Amino acid sequence: MNRIYNFSAGPSTLPVSVLEDVSKNLTNYQGQGLSVMEMSHRSPSYMEIHANAKQSLRNLMNIPDTYEILFLQGGASTQFSSVPLNLLNQSGKADYILTGSFSKKAYKEALRYGDIQVAASTEEDDFTYIPNNDAINVRPDADYVHLCLNNTIYGTRFKPEELPQFDNITLVADMSSNILSEEYDVSKFGLIYAGAQKNMGPAGLTVVIVRKDLVGKAQDITPTMLDYATQIDKDSMYNTPPTFAIYVAGQVFAWLEEQGGVKAIEAINKEKTAKLYDYIDQSDFYQGTARKENRSIMNVTFRTDSEDLDKAFAKEAQEKGLHNLKGHRSVGGMRASIYNAMPMEGIDALINFMKDFENNNKRGTK
Repeated sequence: MNRIYNFSAGPSTLPVSVLEDVSKNLTNYQGQGLSVMEMSHRSPSYMEIHANAKQSLRNLMNIPDTYEILFLQGGASTQFSSVPLNLLNQSGKADYILTGSFSKKAYKEALRYGDIQVAASTEEDDFTYIPNNDAINVRPDADYVHLCLNNTIYGTRFKPEELPQFDNITLVADMSSNILSEEYDVSKFGLIYAGAQKNMGPAGLTVVIVRKDLVGKAQDITPTMLDYATQIDKDSMYNTPPTFAIYVAGQVFAWLEEQGGVKAIEAINKEKTAKLYDYIDQSDFYQGTARKENRSIMNVTFRTDSEDLDKAFAKEAQEKGLHNLKGHRSVGGMRASIYNAMPMEGIDALINFMKDFENNNKRGTK
């Protein structure tokens, strides 16, 4: 099998064993004579797939019974509207912590629906760090506080042990790029949402985990499809759900259970990132762009001291089978997205290339 190492921020690499199993069953799922893509979403076979995927995710994340799991469409970006429409139901106020492009987009969208303020922002320093909890100013009557747990473009994250907590205020998290990568206590959040295309499966599926007591209070202007109560009542099947994406996600969940669950994959992820960060830190050729204490374990961002070298790095890496290492167009540099399915061999291959590129292009020290 001639596969590249895909360091894309999303859609991202998937476990090879999952791809092989899906391929084996693509045209004839478990001998039933049709593909999952062709199944009625009301059929017993699909309903079993749907239920098993939900239960696997509940098991993996230790999601309490007081929370509902929704399999939706529209990407995480649709949740930028759904969250305020559903949760701005008491004071009409919400506070947003801005640590990257996606939290900023969520904030701008929420402005349409209520009294929205910025509780903290690191934009003045190019989003290279996460604010300390004492720098986060939240209004005591806010309906919720929103944050993005992992910032793909800038390579930063909120660590599980350093999550901000607020008395009697719901915490809402965009977990699109780090869901299932390390253990977080779901009970600390009122609502979690995540696009699937980084750590769960193909693009087209969005997962929402919402505490039951928050549901059923949506604003009158809320479109039917964006009302969590509607989706819960119909088990995410008010309309035809993204059945094939849910099926593949369920297979990824099963694969993760086989690896030992989130705790086991967290240890592997931290080993992978430590190896890559250690090489960057000892080099006088590469520089990490995020503050060390806030570094992501999913998206490693770095650069050389030259934009021309950065461009050459991405081009030559691709020629070596290391794809999608170019940094986001808004920041440049390089970005290695090393989600759960990226094997350690991919990290080793990247470091070996980085060594060769450094030796061939070194012009001095920082």
